[in-house]
Amino acid sequence: MLSINNLSYYIGDRPLFENASLHIKPKDKIGLIGLNGQGKSTLLKIINGDVTPDGGEVQMSKECTIGFLNQDLLSYQTEESILHVAMTAFKEALVLQDKIEKILKQMEENYSDDLVDKLTKAQEQFEMMEGYSLQAKAEEILEGIGFSTQDLSRPLKQFSGGWRMRVMLAKLLLEKPSLLMLDEPTNHLDLPSIQWIENYLKTYEGAYIIVSHDREFLDRTIEVTVEVDQQQLNYYAGSYSFYQEEKELRAELQQNAFENQQQKIKQTEKFIERFRSKATKAKQVQSRVKALGRMDRVEAVVDNNAVINFSFKINNKSGRHIVRLDHVDKAYGDNQILKNASAHIERGDKIALIGANGKGKSTLLRIIAGSEKVNDGKREEGYNVEFGFFAQHQLESLNINNEILDELKQAGSDRSELELRNLLGSFLFRDEEVFKKIKVLSGGEKSRVALCKTMISNANFLLLDEPTNHLDMQSENILIQALQQYEGSFITVSHNRHFISGVANKIWFIEDHQVVEYPGTYAEFQHWYDKREAEKVIPKVQEAPKKVEVKEKPRKSPEDAAFKAKQKELASLENKIDQAERQKKQLEDELAKPSVYGNPDELMKVNQSFTKISEELEQLTKKWEELALELE
Repeated sequence: MLSINNLSYYIGDRPLFENASLHIKPKDKIGLIGLNGQGKSTLLKIINGDVTPDGGEVQMSKECTIGFLNQDLLSYQTEESILHVAMTAFKEALVLQDKIEKILKQMEENYSDDLVDKLTKAQEQFEMMEGYSLQAKAEEILEGIGFSTQDLSRPLKQFSGGWRMRVMLAKLLLEKPSLLMLDEPTNHLDLPSIQWIENYLKTYEGAYIIVSHDREFLDRTIEVTVEVDQQQLNYYAGSYSFYQEEKELRAELQQNAFENQQQKIKQTEKFIERFRSKATKAKQVQSRVKALGRMDRVEAVVDNNAVINFSFKINNKSGRHIVRLDHVDKAYGDNQILKNASAHIERGDKIALIGANGKGKSTLLRIIAGSEKVNDGKREEGYNVEFGFFAQHQLESLNINNEILDELKQAGSDRSELELRNLLGSFLFRDEEVFKKIKVLSGGEKSRVALCKTMISNANFLLLDEPTNHLDMQSENILIQALQQYEGSFITVSHNRHFISGVANKIWFIEDHQVVEYPGTYAEFQHWYDKREAEKVIPKVQEAPKKVEVKEKPRKSPEDAAFKAKQKELASLENKIDQAERQKKQLEDELAKPSVYGNPDELMKVNQSFTKISEELEQLTKKWEELALELE
């Protein structure tokens, strides 16, 4: 269907592709992967004819049609409704529908056999095109990727760039080109929409190429993996998981061949050096020199699986309670986000907040951070909590005249330049790139700089809103490793299932304006949720997640008297810890007063009280942890 032969493309004197080839067959389901900057998006533009290669050619069959979803479509705007924009996929049918309407109007004034004949033929053709069901198909796809029925009549220009991209995706799916090319489609989709697209692509009749860093999405949608690496297109006949295993095997074989060849080269060079000056060996020496010149050199394996050489630092350990929301209401006009909702974050919680867009995930994150006011209810912040917040709007706080490295140096951390450069290298800013000005960076690059600033903030509680957007798989792995080692607490909004599975020990979602918690991993949550949806009944108590305000862990039988006594003791300890934390904070405030630290007697008295309450708090916390572990 489409062949790429000996493709070469250069940016200045740097080759993106050099004599690269790929053959795409009808119904191929291809995942195009590789590090950022290797040329994945450029390859799609070359196939689409938007970019001219420096060498080689792209050949396609006459019946091959291409649909291309790319980032350039974000800027498209119109006053037409999103349903109308999606329906433009059916150009021929819409022209025929317009023709039918004109004939009907003519018949109102001039009824004739000729017009009846034209109408009959046009309607038959329209029916063959399935014209009467086209609007229903468009509505189904638009609602499948997250639009409400009410949204369908709204003008496209009223929606943000990400939502406009969804409309263009719907249009492409309705066009059903023989080759569909999707460049990072999951960046603009929430989790339910991603799962809907996965199911849709399973039955897609044409071929498609997907550029994505979402490995779960790739594993569920592709049958072939093509890796852009070292200017070549490397073909793997399987899913992303197959590619990982196969690449490891190929790398092992290549490394063995490289080492064997290097040993042979050293032996040959040693022979040449030893006998170069001996006339009797001249013929053998020349033979070996020529053999070295003709030798096809095996390249050493380049390891792209970086291991983290960065760790978080925490200035101060927080109290046991991070943030508590009690009976919170939040609404924007008629749009109710939260209603009488409660939530509780404790030290050690690593929470993934998931669900469909528009449910209020980012709003909840801002409420927890204290930057968003609630209409009713109470937000209570725990003792000694230091916040670090990453969101796309943080990009606005970057100093556009700073170089990247200076921006991190001025963030107020005590990191050395080597540590900062190591961190930046993990997020694709290598060598001289750290001296780029912020003002010349793309949106994705600025996002990565803002994420690096969050990671060096020394905060003990992080709030991360879609942190993996604009990260390739290597950088995503670096972030996962960093968060696994992080000793503080965090909550992250994300639709990246691999990322969530790697970092979260609790899952939150918003349902019926309530914050609901599942106390377990994402895999456990997904198993429970799928079962609940399949049964369409209220799940059993032991299988259901709970509202956050109830006890977080599954409990033993309430009939167990000893167990109930320990529960009561645990609650009592929690009250004592809260009181001790408040007393400690009051004494800290006293120690900071000039009237105290300027009076030796008073200072000694307050200091003794402070030491005593600190020791009591440590003992209470230790006892609480032991008892909580026993109950679990």
